[in-house]
Amino acid sequence: MNSLIKNKLSFMMFLEFFIWGAWFVTLGTFLNINLKAEGFEIANVFSTQSLGAIIAPFIVGMIADRYFNAERILGVLHLVGAFLMYQMYQAQDYSGFYPYVLSYMILYMPTLALTSSISFRQMLNPEKEFSGIRIWGTIGWIAAGLSISYLFKWDASASEGALSNTFLMAGIASLTLGLFSFILPKTPPVKSNDGEKASFASIVGLDAVKLLKDRNFFIFFISSVLICIPLAFYYQNANLFLTEVGLENPTGKMTIGQVSEVLFLLLLPVFFSKFGFKKTILVGMLAWAVRYLLFAYGNAGELSFMLILGIALHGICYDFFFVSGQIYTDSKAGEKYKSAAQGLITLATYGVGQLIGFWVAGFIENKYKDLKGTDLAGFWEQTWIVPAGIAFVVMLIFLVFFKDEKVKSAE
Repeated sequence: MNSLIKNKLSFMMFLEFFIWGAWFVTLGTFLNINLKAEGFEIANVFSTQSLGAIIAPFIVGMIADRYFNAERILGVLHLVGAFLMYQMYQAQDYSGFYPYVLSYMILYMPTLALTSSISFRQMLNPEKEFSGIRIWGTIGWIAAGLSISYLFKWDASASEGALSNTFLMAGIASLTLGLFSFILPKTPPVKSNDGEKASFASIVGLDAVKLLKDRNFFIFFISSVLICIPLAFYYQNANLFLTEVGLENPTGKMTIGQVSEVLFLLLLPVFFSKFGFKKTILVGMLAWAVRYLLFAYGNAGELSFMLILGIALHGICYDFFFVSGQIYTDSKAGEKYKSAAQGLITLATYGVGQLIGFWVAGFIENKYKDLKGTDLAGFWEQTWIVPAGIAFVVMLIFLVFFKDEKVKSAE
């Protein structure tokens, strides 16, 4: 890959995740403070990510992978996304905000697959080259969080409604990426070896359903769905929690999680080869439970280190479960079903699993909302104990029912 293409793909990844990190991290706080949303209203907004993840394969499968160049679809989606971001910036209440965020997420989630597809098509050795491109996405997310906390100080002025500016920032970045996409390398629809375009069933992951006949893969699949319930609690509540308990510069400090993600991604192959898949994924599940217990019993004063440690565990939580899970899925699928299997797991986790998780998080908030006015610490303690318990139960299910096996592609 020549340096010009590499730089273009890196900038594409930077903007792609800068856009997401610019508004999604502080979304819960914005909804609570700016729009006075509660419980299931907040859950419904966050659920748009899952609905977008469910619909995304159909958009990519029916349009991008069949009829049009991926870079053109990416450009159009981000240009429309910029308009929707501006509408979200102007929204004054939940009812005026929800239609735009739903429309936006239905359009944004397919761009995650499109950016990967555009990148892979330019690479001769994706195993070595992709990480160098993808890491710019993480840098983009970190840059967005640091900008909110330390450059613009919007989360310090959250009570004054300053977080609405995050949508304007994301909209400008979306407009930039939309225009930039049209000068990305041409990425036309892919045809199979026999000249036929990939089947729709393969694109959306339906061809991989037969893998569920394998007992181990079935247990992994169910565990993947269930572990996304506590994951949804983090996305929906973490920034609001850190803001309400008084942690300074919460959005900037949450970028520690992305730094941790990069570090543990580098450590994952070593851990994987030494301890195997089952132990690796169990450590990831345990980290979710520990993280939420740290949130439940930490505070922004003398125990603030517990909150920082909980954020820093993100690398283990995400990499040791989701990345190792992708490796496992790849090894189980075989050459024929690799793409379909990854599509199935993505649909199950970001789609179904997190959709359930956001609703459960909304239910828990409603259940304990009376505590919030009288005992804020008690409210958050009860809120975080629930996902800690769920993660621990999922870990036990996986420990008991999953039989250890060697994962060849990880060696």
